[in-house]
Amino acid sequence: MSIIRNLASTILALVGVLILVCEARFLRVTPGFVKTKGTELVLNGSPFLINGFNSYWMMNMAADPNQRYKVSNVFREASAAGLTVCRTWAFSDGTNQSLQISPGLYNESVFQALDFVIAEATKYGVRLILSLVNNYKDFGGRPQYVQWAKTRGIPINSDDDFYTNRVIKAYYKAHVKRVLIRINTITKKAYRDDPTIMAWELINEPRCEVDYSGKTINAWVQEMAPYVKSIDQNHLLEVGMEGFYGDSIPDRKQYNPGFQVGTDFVSNNLIQEIDFATIHAYPDNWLNGQNDTVQMTFMQRWMTSHWEDSRTILKKPLVFTEFGKSNKDPGYSIQARDSFMSVVYSSIYNLAQNGGTFAGGLVWQLLDEGMDPYDDGYEIVLTQNTSTCSVISQQSSKMIALEHSLSIPHGSN
Repeated sequence: MSIIRNLASTILALVGVLILVCEARFLRVTPGFVKTKGTELVLNGSPFLINGFNSYWMMNMAADPNQRYKVSNVFREASAAGLTVCRTWAFSDGTNQSLQISPGLYNESVFQALDFVIAEATKYGVRLILSLVNNYKDFGGRPQYVQWAKTRGIPINSDDDFYTNRVIKAYYKAHVKRVLIRINTITKKAYRDDPTIMAWELINEPRCEVDYSGKTINAWVQEMAPYVKSIDQNHLLEVGMEGFYGDSIPDRKQYNPGFQVGTDFVSNNLIQEIDFATIHAYPDNWLNGQNDTVQMTFMQRWMTSHWEDSRTILKKPLVFTEFGKSNKDPGYSIQARDSFMSVVYSSIYNLAQNGGTFAGGLVWQLLDEGMDPYDDGYEIVLTQNTSTCSVISQQSSKMIALEHSLSIPHGSN
């Protein structure tokens, strides 16, 4: 009898361990929402620093059940390399295979693909920045919203009417609400209640050709940011900007790469409901034809000027949400890319050391093996690009160590 009792106790103990293991497997994202405290990102009151990546294609790939393993592979490899945040699209507009087929009409199988992406991120301990619309025609974006209005017979001047037209703005708000209140069919959580999501992004790389001052986009953000917060007070919100300066502080325009795009880094990010600022940088594209020294000098100035403005004017955290080096650049080599990334990572680390305002960076972009149609020149496959994977892993280790050191109160041993 005692043997049976002991055996039963052992079995129950093993079941308990298995339950804990399974729970740990699916709850690797530390409970709690990422928040801001002054110019720092924080999680449960402690500094939260980022080494992350972009994989915009995840929902699109997961829409094919036979391809979902590629999403899992990238999360697994990224997590193993210490990457903790992924930026990806929560939009695709305008076709029967899109998330949003037409205004208010959604493809449930594609929504379930986004459910899968969020569930897999949770499983592998990766938080998400989810972007809500594209500036460009890829995956529909701003031009598709404008086309929907045209189809209804609404007079349209240009794609920039996206920011001002009442009907188009209503389309966008409806999409925002639909995504934020979505109940994940896998986790059973509403998106707005899921701490795996770190932040929402209003639009990927907003630009406005009819008004380079930044005022048109500013008015749009002033309307849309409070709307997002009226639905979801849990999550952080950012605009999605590249960092171009506008007219509010003319002196800062010297840091632009010779042109403006209709945003104003300072005024757009000063809006109260915007929680942190973002920058992108592609000096190989923006300064095409210039040598590596000129491009890297620009990059350092770009990072430093935005860090200073975030710290002293915005008083908000800054995240470098896109950077990379293309294999289509003249004289490209893996070594050149690794060197470029190492310099950028060192700059991020050095700036993050100074009070945490610079919260980290997200490289563009990670793919899985066999995803050639998604190659854009910037692709990194961690299982194939071992030297680059090493550079990324080293940065992850440095940022985690820095995060821990910033968590120790001053004066403690």
